[in-house]
Amino acid sequence: MMKELICIVCPMGCHMDVDMDNEFKTTGNQCPRGQKYAVDELTAPTRVVTSSVKIEGGIYNRLTVKTADAIPKGLIFKCMDEINKVEVKSPVKMGDIIIKNVLDTGVDIVATRNM
Repeated sequence: MMKELICIVCPMGCHMDVDMDNEFKTTGNQCPRGQKYAVDELTAPTRVVTSSVKIEGGIYNRLTVKTADAIPKGLIFKCMDEINKVEVKSPVKMGDIIIKNVLDTGVDIVATRNM
């Protein structure tokens, strides 16, 4: 069975064909990273989540946050539920941990700016 993917590892956006019956052999990728992306995407897809949380005492009423690393794609909505429960107080520095180990993934939610 063949699957078509567009690699998102780098800006080249290689159009790849992945042979799922032949150990995920890829064609069309310009570098070896495409092979790894195809295997990861078809076996255990992950995403980085970006969002915002309420902040008290900041210059704006929302603070932008993101996951420090990718989490399983199936947990995105649960992750957003956890993010939406949070309110922080200023001051916050970029990189500060807002939620530690979200959903027991080993990944933290961190601030993406100072406020």
